[in-house]
Amino acid sequence: MLTSAPKNVMVKVESIGTRVMSAITATGQGEIWAVAGGKGGTGKTFLVSCIATALAKKKNQVTMVDLDLGGANLHSFFGLSGPRPSLTTFFEFGSRLGELSFPTSVENLSLISGNVESMTSSTIKFSQKLKLYRQMTQLNTQYLIVDLGAGCHANTLDTFLAADRMIAVTVPEVTSVENMYVFVKNALFRKIKAALKGHGFKNLVSDTWKNRGALGLNNIKDLIDHLRSQNPPAGELLDEALAGFTVHLVVNQIRDHKDIGLGLAVKSILLKYLGLETHFAGAIEYDDAVWQSVREGRPFLLNHLTSPCAKQLEDLTENIIHSRDVR
Repeated sequence: MLTSAPKNVMVKVESIGTRVMSAITATGQGEIWAVAGGKGGTGKTFLVSCIATALAKKKNQVTMVDLDLGGANLHSFFGLSGPRPSLTTFFEFGSRLGELSFPTSVENLSLISGNVESMTSSTIKFSQKLKLYRQMTQLNTQYLIVDLGAGCHANTLDTFLAADRMIAVTVPEVTSVENMYVFVKNALFRKIKAALKGHGFKNLVSDTWKNRGALGLNNIKDLIDHLRSQNPPAGELLDEALAGFTVHLVVNQIRDHKDIGLGLAVKSILLKYLGLETHFAGAIEYDDAVWQSVREGRPFLLNHLTSPCAKQLEDLTENIIHSRDVR
């Protein structure tokens, strides 16, 4: 079942992704990368720390934002502890986002911590979200890497859709793959609703999906194909909106080289059932050195330069930059 926000929230936020992307284009600031997963335990935050480190090592100015509200721990991967500026002061006291950034032990890399003890993603107001997205586009950085919380809440989906690079992470477990699929499906569904809402087709997508049984629609790809064939003006809008919709897939914590095939399988599933072209950006081996590095409070890519995992992470980052599949 497709999850969604309450109706009073949904009406307000369906077009937020489009509005935010317009702001990004207008400001000409750096790229926003959003990293998400359908459930916890996929190593998403670890990947954020490594992708950001890999970009910073190439002399790019990089800023991480920990938007895993209620479970923020990105700071731990850099050995940071104790009271620091966080998004609490942004949401609750009106501080500017740029004032909350502080340096990490990696040159050219800074962090905006998400230690928001009194908030979760669901409690962010619409006006606060607009303010956050607007100030994210104004940060003086070449790359902004956003760590999103698990689940399919509207705020999480909207931030994912607002990014220049949408990165979805899974591990080689059935439940993880299923949750990642559901997350991408919900993001796509929200995207097509937003694409049509402002052009006189406010309820077209929802009404068509509600009648999917009678219409013989089994999945989102069928829905999109039906809209294209039955309503050419709506189809043209969808083609335009989805032309740049690309998800970069990452399979983390593989223990067998056969697990690499999972990325190709997920890529095929997303094409078959969602009609979505994706990039299988990389597969990352499980490595005990990861938790050792966290325990020592040292960034993994600086602490274990010669490990196969480190090479895979750097290759993964390059694949995302160039929108290409793993070799």
